Amino acid sequence: MPFSLQFNYPIFSTSCSHQLKLHNSIRNQPFKFLCTSPQSEEAAKDSSGYEKENGNGHVILVEKYRNGTSKRYIIDNDSEIKMFLEEHVPATTGSQHLEIPVTELSWLPKVIKDFVLPAGFPDTVTDDYLDYMLLQFPTNVTGWICHTLVTSSLLKAVGVGSFSGTSAAASAAASAAAIRWVSKDGIGAVGRFFIGGRFGNLFDDDPKQWRMYADFIGSAGSIFDLYTPLYPSYFLPLASLGNLAKAVARGLKDPSFRVIQNHFAIAGNLGDVAAKEEVWEVAAELVGLALGILALDTPGISKSYPTLALTWLSVRILHLWFRYQSLSVLQFNTINLKRARILVNSHVLHCTVPGIDECNRMESILLWQRFLRPRIIFEVSLEEMVDGGNYKSMQIKQLLNLYKEEKYFLVVNQQKPRDFEVFVSFKEGATSLSVLRSVWQTYWLYQNWGWSDNIFDRLEQSLVELKHRFPDLLQQLIEAGWDTNNLSLKVPKEMSIEELPAL
Repeated sequence: MPFSLQFNYPIFSTSCSHQLKLHNSIRNQPFKFLCTSPQSEEAAKDSSGYEKENGNGHVILVEKYRNGTSKRYIIDNDSEIKMFLEEHVPATTGSQHLEIPVTELSWLPKVIKDFVLPAGFPDTVTDDYLDYMLLQFPTNVTGWICHTLVTSSLLKAVGVGSFSGTSAAASAAASAAAIRWVSKDGIGAVGRFFIGGRFGNLFDDDPKQWRMYADFIGSAGSIFDLYTPLYPSYFLPLASLGNLAKAVARGLKDPSFRVIQNHFAIAGNLGDVAAKEEVWEVAAELVGLALGILALDTPGISKSYPTLALTWLSVRILHLWFRYQSLSVLQFNTINLKRARILVNSHVLHCTVPGIDECNRMESILLWQRFLRPRIIFEVSLEEMVDGGNYKSMQIKQLLNLYKEEKYFLVVNQQKPRDFEVFVSFKEGATSLSVLRSVWQTYWLYQNWGWSDNIFDRLEQSLVELKHRFPDLLQQLIEAGWDTNNLSLKVPKEMSIEELPAL
């Protein structure tokens, strides 16, 4: 039976699931929290009895989450805001506000679909993508079966057992050695499996960073290989850990470099660019192998493990330095979040934007987004925004009205006065341009934070400045050669806000 629970004591936060965790707080929230059982939207309205009994009660916005959970914010007769938290179960009839569209492979659990398919599937790929991948899977399976069998033959060729041997034990030893060797590769492949499934949507945004991180992780994997002569009895675990780290590195390297290759291929000649890159790489491989063999023929290196390790460390550091330099010369004309910060900050302070070459040189390759200042946190619920801004009920309605012309909400987290931080959430229909607008507003607030004690005066003035100056930013970006039609600024998809007109 549908039910509704009303909590009149202070509520701090709730979890986004049906199993709610309620925490007391010393601060009163400006709205009441109500919980509904799993049901359809229409049933939720009936069960609460709220909109039936109170003609002036009105839903002002709905926060919808990808897991089906929704938060409904309602203004009552006393101008109080109440929140309903509910799980969505599609109804055959009734309102379509919370309807989740059914896509291909609806029978596949969402967690698996997100892991094995590109974000936004099927809208973000061509129609032949799924058929191709379904046929690629058995193709690769049969290829690795052949690799396993060939590995056994190679080991026997170098003296580990023999096909013609008279001893069954020798043949079994060869098979066991092949199994251990292939298992080492298999454990390493787990790293690539995890990286591709969990972090596949990151490489388009910042290929420089992930390509550099790949080399750091690959270097760590080589350290395990370097230790195998010191602990030969632990060869398999050490070699497996080394392969795991290097497989993770490869999982970061390959997608990142494909993005870089696509950047080079301005004439649609990606195949030719990739082929020529292979020529350069093979030539470097042959030179590197020759020099490595010469080094191993040097008595001081081949007979002294400390000398070998020190030589490896020196060359590896040189390798990382060259990698960093090569990534630093890349000049992307697309705008990701790091470059957007540089461009926007320059426009806010100096009313100009740096060119492509200058901006790419200023871009920090190694620094994560979370460590950049000012800190921007996306996908924050209204409940968290209210808590961070210490807003009252009337101020919430003022906040909603303030952003009625924007496709996002933005507030400053006043609980961290020493560490400027903003919360941003996007409405339905938000685009990459909405993300860029929120970044511009963030930097204007960051650079002009102390001029008023009234937070709404600051927010309102920042939006006025945004409206007047943002067109100039776009014009300067176009004149400087930036690709404003293909912004690498993704709108987060875990949560979206459907804003409804207030009465």
